[in-house]
Amino acid sequence: MWSTILASQLVLALLTAGGVFLVHRNLNDNIEEGKPIDHAVEKATPPGVDADAPKRELNILVMGSDSRVGAGNDIDGENADGSQRSDTVILLHVSQDRTNAYGVSLPRDAIIDRPDCKVDGRKVAGEDGVRFNTAFSVGGAQCTVHTVEKLTGVFIDHFLVLDFEGFKDMVDAVNGVEVCIPKEVDDDEHNIHFDAGTQKLSGNQALNYVRERYQLSVTGDIGRMKRQQAFIASMIKKVRSAGTLSQPKKVLDFLDAVTSSIEVDEDLDSVGKLVDLAMDFRGTGLDKIKFITVPIEPDPNNPEVTLVWSDNADELWERIKNDDKLGKDFSAGSIGADDDLGTEGTEDDEPSEDPSVGSGGNGGGADTQERLAAGLCA
Repeated sequence: MWSTILASQLVLALLTAGGVFLVHRNLNDNIEEGKPIDHAVEKATPPGVDADAPKRELNILVMGSDSRVGAGNDIDGENADGSQRSDTVILLHVSQDRTNAYGVSLPRDAIIDRPDCKVDGRKVAGEDGVRFNTAFSVGGAQCTVHTVEKLTGVFIDHFLVLDFEGFKDMVDAVNGVEVCIPKEVDDDEHNIHFDAGTQKLSGNQALNYVRERYQLSVTGDIGRMKRQQAFIASMIKKVRSAGTLSQPKKVLDFLDAVTSSIEVDEDLDSVGKLVDLAMDFRGTGLDKIKFITVPIEPDPNNPEVTLVWSDNADELWERIKNDDKLGKDFSAGSIGADDDLGTEGTEDDEPSEDPSVGSGGNGGGADTQERLAAGLCA
């Protein structure tokens, strides 16, 4: 009897180990081999930090590609020539002690002077007075990382690019993500329709929600970025919840969705490396994860159409380089991973059309006007 029990347990252990090995191998096979980053700056050591410490502060550039190439990405027939832009760019800073993290949204249409960069050994010429997302168009993730480093002086440790299909699959893997929409949306031109109120969005609905910029947000892309921040915050809360982590299939589906559709640098191109990074966030409370937008102002050369980073942005880059917290001035108006979804506004609520709404360092709070202007509930 004991021999039979022992043999059965051994077989079960071997089958389990074999299953884990196969899952690990399949997830690894999903990830394309990453390439080294061509850095524009060197990694500096913040004051009071040991340069040889086992863990250092991290800066990760997260990009959303609007490429229509690949299964599930041809959502509207645009970009038929195979071109792509960075629909979303967030610079995520993780503190050395892993107790807090904050993401800084970089407007895709902000006017910058784009530096030269190298992609696969070839030089891509820079250009002055162009939109920020042209860096991704001409040189993909590598050129975008180089551009951010050159403009900010912030060393980027890793990058991660996600496409439309990957985003949708991630949302569906956790059985949808909750949002609160302040008003009904009927955008026939782009085939985007939503009821008002709190609701759980599937992958396709979520993609429409984070891309919509004509009816929900009176400040266009600026408000849309704040809505994207709120959605990511809600997704983080869902992924970290017991309802997700206690269900192996959900976790596996989520990992499969992520690994099947990301482009990463060479230091993140395996499941083991991604898991190590994720485990670093175990001690980061939801209330310590914030999202802001880089301080912005109207472009002096074209104030009615385009924006530029304001002088306050320089102070933000210094805080990141010094591994400092956001502080009261930058965290005012931020979106937190622990924030409530909010409730619908009233007929008396009139959202502000100030294009700086939602930007960090403007001294304002995340009040009803700012949230409604971004298409969020009050």
